Amino acid sequence: MNEISSYIFVCIVLIGSILTVVSALGILRLPDVYTRNHAASKTSTLGVTLVLLGTFLYFWITEGHFNSRILLAIFFIFMTAPVAGHLISRAAYNTGVKLWKHSVRDDLKKAKKQKNS
Repeated sequence: MNEISSYIFVCIVLIGSILTVVSALGILRLPDVYTRNHAASKTSTLGVTLVLLGTFLYFWITEGHFNSRILLAIFFIFMTAPVAGHLISRAAYNTGVKLWKHSVRDDLKKAKKQKNS
């Protein structure tokens, strides 16, 4: 049982690491600030959360050590990173950063027009 659970925790940490690498690739490869911010906020949040969850479960199940700080870190990252990403994108839009030239949808422009009229 202990060996099987160790493999499961390694898989959770590995999936989180892969998601974090995908997030880094998205930051490097995507064309504008909005899509890069999306990659950074969504994927890295899930990746870091999975790494911390795998670490928490490993030490709790195999070593018997319950670490509440890791749970608080998971909660804090899960609650703040997507909101921070949204606020960064909103600030970029309000300061006039242009969308990618092939972007086909701008919902915030329509909402701003309705608000001003």
